Amino acid sequence: MVSLSPRTLLESDRYVCEICGQGFQRDQNLQMHRRRHKVPWKLLKREAGEAARKRVFVCPEPSCLHHDPSHALGDLVGIKKHFRRKHSGHRQWACARCSKAYAVHSDYKAHLKTCGTRGHTCDCGRVFSRWALSSLLMAAWRLLMLLLNLV
Repeated sequence: MVSLSPRTLLESDRYVCEICGQGFQRDQNLQMHRRRHKVPWKLLKREAGEAARKRVFVCPEPSCLHHDPSHALGDLVGIKKHFRRKHSGHRQWACARCSKAYAVHSDYKAHLKTCGTRGHTCDCGRVFSRWALSSLLMAAWRLLMLLLNLV
């Protein structure tokens, strides 16, 4: 079980060299960097006891479900994204169309692909996120027009 501090979870470097402490965003970059240390590959591998045991990452927030080791997340990237989404409060990527903000860049990019495409436009020009709401407004509008014509 691995417990990391909130500061560590908010850092951008996900992969850190065990020898010099330099951080990298991608595992492949760390592998290339390790070659520069010229340490035999066998020494870079984990010990047999550590490899047999699966590492899990717990959330540092005590009130969180993922703080419990039985609900821990299986990888470092997953726990970092969880912490940013649920506990950081800092949402640095905001949509220019709808102003919805995101703490995780991949969530923001996924939102951009669908923002503004799911709306249903009413005859009055108003856009609804769900078809049922637009059809309900249409029915109310037709009823109003009927009542106005009868008067």
